[in-house]
Amino acid sequence: MALDIEVNETKFININSLLTHLKLAANLPRRRGGAGTEGEHIMYDELPDEIGVFDFDEIANHLLDQGALASPSQLHGCICGLLGAGAPAEPEYGLDATAQALDLELHGELASRIMQLYSVTEVALQDEEFRFFLLLPDEEEEIALRTAALSSWCDGFLAGFAHESAAQEANGAALSRETGEALSDIAAMAQAEPPAAEEENEAEDSYIELVEYLRVAVVNIFMDCIATSPNRDFSSATERPLH
Repeated sequence: MALDIEVNETKFININSLLTHLKLAANLPRRRGGAGTEGEHIMYDELPDEIGVFDFDEIANHLLDQGALASPSQLHGCICGLLGAGAPAEPEYGLDATAQALDLELHGELASRIMQLYSVTEVALQDEEFRFFLLLPDEEEEIALRTAALSSWCDGFLAGFAHESAAQEANGAALSRETGEALSDIAAMAQAEPPAAEEENEAEDSYIELVEYLRVAVVNIFMDCIATSPNRDFSSATERPLH
């Protein structure tokens, strides 16, 4: 699978002007409230009690305990990038690939939680009710922190997608135009810069729109790429959330 991402020449892009840099911005979905911005997401609510809800702060504490230089958002982005590029559904594969893509050593409770998150995310990406959400800080956190987490999520996604694309290079699958443009958009979002203090109110709306767009874009990348992956079984009849 050839990976060719066009990155905007600007090193950082203010979150309030970021929408104008996205290739697929004309297809940006309408705001659906803050569901996509919460740290605890409904796609995890039906997990067994021993697994529970995935919490941003809990995973952050595990990373801190292990001295890992990564954020929960970057981890989840990487997982989504791996799956979006057609990685196998086995959680052990996801753990190893995440560690390699982000150059981390993952063990103990954190490794167990990452494997659980990998499995749940793989199911959520195929959910017909579109219950796929990003692991980001709660909406009560400052917009600067959430913007940094969004950028980190996108950075992790690109790392995971590139890692899995390299692993599948022998397959020779080409990216669709839509997937290529969505990857370029995600690369632009990875450069998101927090707003100035006087722009924070506007940034709240921009952030919500960007998160919602990213949810849709990632599901479409997943559906495009695994349709040609020999590692995955996927129904092409599932309706895409953006066209």
